[in-house]
Order: sequence, then structure tokens, then C-alpha cells
Amino acid sequence: MEMTEEEKKVKTSFGLANFERRRHPRFSVNLPIEYHPVNATARHPGRVGNVSEGGVMAYLAEKPELGQYLQVKLFFPSGSDLQCVEMLTEVSWVDIHLGENGDYRSGLKFVEISPEALNKLSSFLFNLSRI
Repeated sequence: MEMTEEEKKVKTSFGLANFERRRHPRFSVNLPIEYHPVNATARHPGRVGNVSEGGVMAYLAEKPELGQYLQVKLFFPSGSDLQCVEMLTEVSWVDIHLGENGDYRSGLKFVEISPEALNKLSSFLFNLSRI
């Protein structure tokens, strides 16, 4: 029994891989951050769950607004030293609030990062990719 063109189209649409749409590969990490909205000075602690050269998935104590700009300082180990990089980020998504006193899981896209900070981050990520 031969399939019609419409049946072939439907059949081929099933089983296709859902390819990653991100430009940069993500790495699972558990790293501390400090952050604050650009119009505030009080810093808040947070954690990063994954990181790429384009952004981070972070756990934040306060619920951010979509499109809000946050100044972020990311801390990571580099050999025996502790490095940090600072960047301006934009909240691209907010997912869930974890627990009664938990954190808001949020996507932060890098908006502004110095070439030196990006080099530090890229070097850290390169080393992660070799593990």
C-alpha cells in the first residue's frame, strides 16, 4: 500500500531530532554569583546552574522581571585561584520558585561583557570541555 504525499510529510515529521538552538554549548556548574538590578546597589547572592559564552541559568533569591537588567559577578575556580567576571545581563526567562525560601530559576543573557572577562570565561569553559 503506497502512502500519499500528505502521509509521507506527517510520517517524516515524527522522529526528527530536536536540535539545540543555542549558539554556545552549555556546561552544568554550581558556581556562586552576586547580582543586583542596575538601578540598585544592594548585592544579593545567587547560584549558577549552567553557563555558556552567551548567558547563564541562575537561581536568584528575588523574582526578577522579564527584560530586567541585572549586574552580575560570577565567581569560578581557575587553577588554585578564584576568578570573577562581571557582566550586564538581561532576564530572558523566569521559570519556577523552588520551595518556601527557595530561589527563582532564571535565564540571564549576557548584554555587556568586557573582552578580558569574556576571555577568562571562555578559558574556564574550554577547560570544562576537556574534562
